[in-house]
Amino acid sequence: MGSESRASGSDGSDDRLGGGGVPPAQQIRVGVLGVGYWGSKQLRVMRSTPGVSRVVAIDARLPLLSGMAHLLATGEGYTSLEAALPHIDAVVIATPPASHVPLGLAAIRAGKHVLIEKPLATTAAGAQELIQAAKEAGVTLMVGHTFEYNGAVWMLRELVQSRELGDLYYLDSARLNLGLYQSDVNVVFDLAPHDISIANHVLGATPTSVRAWGSRHVDPAFEDVAHLELGYDDIGVQAHIHVSWLDPRKVRLVTAVGSKKMAVYDDTNAEERIRIHDKAVTRSAGKGMEYHVGGVTSPVVRFDEPLAVQARHFVDCMTTGAQPRTDGANGLAVVQVIEAAQLSLAQERKVLISEVDGLPGLVPVPAQRSAATAVL
Repeated sequence: MGSESRASGSDGSDDRLGGGGVPPAQQIRVGVLGVGYWGSKQLRVMRSTPGVSRVVAIDARLPLLSGMAHLLATGEGYTSLEAALPHIDAVVIATPPASHVPLGLAAIRAGKHVLIEKPLATTAAGAQELIQAAKEAGVTLMVGHTFEYNGAVWMLRELVQSRELGDLYYLDSARLNLGLYQSDVNVVFDLAPHDISIANHVLGATPTSVRAWGSRHVDPAFEDVAHLELGYDDIGVQAHIHVSWLDPRKVRLVTAVGSKKMAVYDDTNAEERIRIHDKAVTRSAGKGMEYHVGGVTSPVVRFDEPLAVQARHFVDCMTTGAQPRTDGANGLAVVQVIEAAQLSLAQERKVLISEVDGLPGLVPVPAQRSAATAVL
């Protein structure tokens, strides 16, 4: 699928296209690389996505995975990316973050369109390398910032952008759970990309600075609890993010506080994902603080599984050449924040986003766990 022609796949279809094109929509073949917790969800969604004719699983562990071993015998599974490449047009990469860049580059250089789960890379330099490679190959590069395809997040964005909440004071996010501990990155890299992408999307801006602090309670190498303070100096707003693998509750909250109203997005509340609180505090000359307490409304949010919306958008971008909503630049903006957060954790200070450009990787990744050989 890139600027070079490809031989026919094992299913007999001809995919000699050239010029970075794609087959007719009904012929698109997708490989899901890494079929663990999140990759298995991608397999399910891609199999039901209009315009996708075939979905194969790619993972060195396939012979050992329950319910997956039979895919090898039927040609619907491969134990390496190299073996799968002649039979697919696009790759969804759902492997550990440290492997995203080498696997993404291998797929892109083979002329395949690529959707990489968050984070796009573990360094800004790696993200930029992916962006440049995709540009040169003429293929689609998209990052899995799934919440930017969530109707409730779009509603929160509209509440902020329309100024229904008044002047926005701040955003506050909490993403807490008991686990799942990751083997190659800390909790900031694992969970914070969601909230950073939500904040960027809702505010329509990117941060200029980051201050982070955290603790390593269980794993001596990686923080399992962290707090981030993001400064959006261009619009005069701050966002606060709390992430944890070590909490008894599952919490997925984003609170937007304005001068007129406040809104809460609760992703765990299927009935009322958005609640608008008619509450405000004003300072009155000679009277001190005045509190306005009105009602609470919960507008209807049409729910369409964000992962499915994202998959349809990926297919649309492949077939039309449109720029993805969450393109490489979108992914880079999030990686820059995370990398700055790593520097802030290490040096216990506020870090400007501009400081991370050109820096070597700052994420402590044990060598034995960083290689991409598990799926290559």
